Amino acid sequence: MSSALATIATSGIDFSGSLAMPCCTNNNSHKDSMEDLVALKISLLGDYHIGKTSFLTKYVGKEKGEEGFTTTGLNHMDKTLCVSGARISYNMWEVEGDVSHIPVACKDSVAMLFMFDLTSRCTLNSVISWYQQARKWNQTAIPVLIGTKFDDFAQLPLDVQWAIALQARAYAKALNATLFFSSAAYNINVNKIFKFITAKIFNLPWTLERNLTIGEPIIDY
Repeated sequence: MSSALATIATSGIDFSGSLAMPCCTNNNSHKDSMEDLVALKISLLGDYHIGKTSFLTKYVGKEKGEEGFTTTGLNHMDKTLCVSGARISYNMWEVEGDVSHIPVACKDSVAMLFMFDLTSRCTLNSVISWYQQARKWNQTAIPVLIGTKFDDFAQLPLDVQWAIALQARAYAKALNATLFFSSAAYNINVNKIFKFITAKIFNLPWTLERNLTIGEPIIDY
């Protein structure tokens, strides 16, 4: 276990406040910097045009068009955080919609985010297939189910919201995944999702509050 990883695991971090601050490099050597870095790979999966890139750029803090490394069918961004003196680098791989890129994106990931557009029922229906394909390459990653575009979803009739929420909760239970409704446009639950992932990975004490109220951004587990 690296010194940074040991620091996180034994720090008893208080997660009631902000999770972490973006790291700034100092004048230490590059070698020391790399030795103190805990790199964690996270995969984002789901159909085309459901808001994965907007979600990712909101968390990383970049504008659209400023993505890190992009290749055909894959988008890769990094974000480095400081947690209780330790440095965590999230290496995030977004599959743009082509299942052929799942092996590269999912291998060695610690968490897999299965995403769908809350206003498009067919993208929710696709989640099970994405999950089945991803699990062929990674059986241990933490699964998270994320509904995007909550701001648009909240404008739908309540009976439609209820039906979609019920299906999403059923899928989350089938996948043994925690469910979040989110909005990149209004930064709803974006940071909280990564806070949850960090707490799960390092077994840190943090209570996630369930919210099952229709018309509000649901969190279920």
